Amino acid sequence: MVDFVICHGDFLNAGRGYVHKNKAVKFFGSYGDILIRDRKMYVVPTPFRLIEGAAHHQTLVLPAEDEPGADFFEVGQLVRSECPEIIIGYSFDLTTNTLTPRTAPNPNAGAQHAFRA
Repeated sequence: MVDFVICHGDFLNAGRGYVHKNKAVKFFGSYGDILIRDRKMYVVPTPFRLIEGAAHHQTLVLPAEDEPGADFFEVGQLVRSECPEIIIGYSFDLTTNTLTPRTAPNPNAGAQHAFRA
């Protein structure tokens, strides 16, 4: 048997408002003709890290209110709570190679989102 988890995107991130845009900064380098591209890469934990007991099973994770169909049976319920702060920006220092996040209070802090497996 092949083990896998298919999960709804809301299980990994409840926010849907952010629209990613690639940006660039011109005039970098000693001659000023290099372009720095800001191409974000998002790394989310795998569902196997987030769900205890999912290994060695085939699992579908949906919002609690979604009905998967008659061929599926529920094996567990999951709740995720939103964190107290969210990252709203960051800066990168080219001289020290440091990335510094800028945070703000999460307006939905503590909100719980229910899912079922």
